Amino acid sequence: MIQSILFPTDWSAGADRVFDHVCQLASRHDATLHIVHVSPEEPRRRPKTNDVDELLEDAVERADKAGVDAVSAVVNGEPYLEILDYATTHDIGLIAMPTHGRRGLRRLLLGSTTDRVLRLSDVPVLTVRPDSVDELAAPYRTVLVPTDGSECADAALILGVDLARTDDADLHVLSVVDTSLLGADITADIEINLIDSNAHDVVHDAVELARDAGVDSVTGTVESETSVHRAITAFIDDHDVDVVVVGTHGRTGIDRYLLGNVAEKLFRTSPVPVLTVRAPLDE
Repeated sequence: MIQSILFPTDWSAGADRVFDHVCQLASRHDATLHIVHVSPEEPRRRPKTNDVDELLEDAVERADKAGVDAVSAVVNGEPYLEILDYATTHDIGLIAMPTHGRRGLRRLLLGSTTDRVLRLSDVPVLTVRPDSVDELAAPYRTVLVPTDGSECADAALILGVDLARTDDADLHVLSVVDTSLLGADITADIEINLIDSNAHDVVHDAVELARDAGVDSVTGTVESETSVHRAITAFIDDHDVDVVVVGTHGRTGIDRYLLGNVAEKLFRTSPVPVLTVRAPLDE
């Protein structure tokens, strides 16, 4: 259960549009919403204090009208570090951020605040495209959890189940067999059969877990494709998915995940929110 949500904002138009969607999410989970402005270290980049105070007060009032208990804060320093520190010290359950702010989407994915938060956050991060907000469902009606049976995918499944149960949404569990990794010789057929069988086992177990957890509508699908990203994107379109919950590999693996694999492409192209969940670090 998500009990607290952190919404860091730079007061860009994109962040403002995403705010209402985050309020709806907080309301459904009865979560406290933390609205935080991070003031840059350079004085010349800081907005006037009175302006920030007024913006925060207005945001808290908007949250209150949505039935959300909200608190606000202003912190000074490097934005991504302050966001991560705030999430840790206030026991935040979810960080929600737009996929671009003042610096633009390309800058975001190559090293901006949101990218760094995604790399380092110990808590799940929900990224939302501001240009898609008007078409987003609230509550979510269909939740998609791609899985390969890994620890990070299992962590995503647990949160996806929670979302589906809270919103009374349909839950889809999808495993994609990446045929591009297989060779062309006779052993490829044997290998793909083994991988396909394993994928069906993973999906079956995930579906059973969701049903045992109280999700009324849950389905499992295994597909074979030469592009995992293409298969997930097509599934989003074909099944009117409202949110994708995807696992990452933590501090060491998320670099590869963001810069070369499926999650990075989803962040760039998904028409719906993407909720990123990191597997627990090994002790």
